[in-house]
Amino acid sequence: MDSVSAFNVFVQVAETRSFVAAGRLLGVSASAVGKRVSALEERLGVRLFHRSTRSVTLTSEGALFLERSRRILAEIEAAQAELSQVNVAPRGRLRVSLPLVTEPFLHVIAGFKLAYPAVDLDLDFTDRQVDIIEEGFDAVIRTGDVLDSRLTSRRMGAYHMLLVGSPAYFEAHGKPLSANDLMQHTCIQFRYPNTGKLEVWPLHRDDVQTDFQLPPSIVCNNLEARICFALQGVGIAYLPDFAIHEHLASGRLVDVLDDCAQSGGTFRIMWPSGKHVAPKLRVFIDFICERCFPPAAPTLHSAC
Repeated sequence: MDSVSAFNVFVQVAETRSFVAAGRLLGVSASAVGKRVSALEERLGVRLFHRSTRSVTLTSEGALFLERSRRILAEIEAAQAELSQVNVAPRGRLRVSLPLVTEPFLHVIAGFKLAYPAVDLDLDFTDRQVDIIEEGFDAVIRTGDVLDSRLTSRRMGAYHMLLVGSPAYFEAHGKPLSANDLMQHTCIQFRYPNTGKLEVWPLHRDDVQTDFQLPPSIVCNNLEARICFALQGVGIAYLPDFAIHEHLASGRLVDVLDDCAQSGGTFRIMWPSGKHVAPKLRVFIDFICERCFPPAAPTLHSAC
């Protein structure tokens, strides 16, 4: 702790360029400040300041040591803040933006609220790109990479896209055996709300991966609607595995052409970078990351 105190005295002198001003801030005499600096210089074996009757300026060694000293003091401050929050119960308003999907998030968030009743959740469900800092969010959950250097992120889990339909649909229309066969099927397509463009199904056609254009048999801009239509036997849909794993397990949906539809992504939770993460946000990040994407069971793949 004596060394930490010396670092603090040194930084104050470097920033004020005055033993008198540094002493005033630290509540000690200028003489005491000068002695602490001299002792530090002797211990390090270098001169940290050029001294004159009019000014105190850093030497080149002092400038280098100032950068390191600031980092050391910042780390100590962060550690103290972190330890002081260990016994603080998570509480307060937590504003989170999530994509327009119900699973796997809703039941996990409900579990979080039951576990931490003092945390007030303010949830915004949207597929638009939000500015976390400007719009005042504590955290945002999205797919893809983090392109904003102001943010810290944690990987939640990966997902895969699957071509699925109901057993009744395949009994009536047969299963597609290749990507070309999809041209003769009813395909339930997704239109991106932000751009109005149709989602492209990245399929292998004649052993070559291509952006496969399908006839618009039915188009909608909602995940739950596509799941519902597939369950009702309307046609084949291209859906993320996390949203339909229960239907696959129960046999209400059947996947086809898995080797042809090789696509997926990663969910991340992002929050503003900073010195400290509030207890309410820290427990939310841990809770949702541990529970939203449990290890998936292996699936069987049909030939393309």
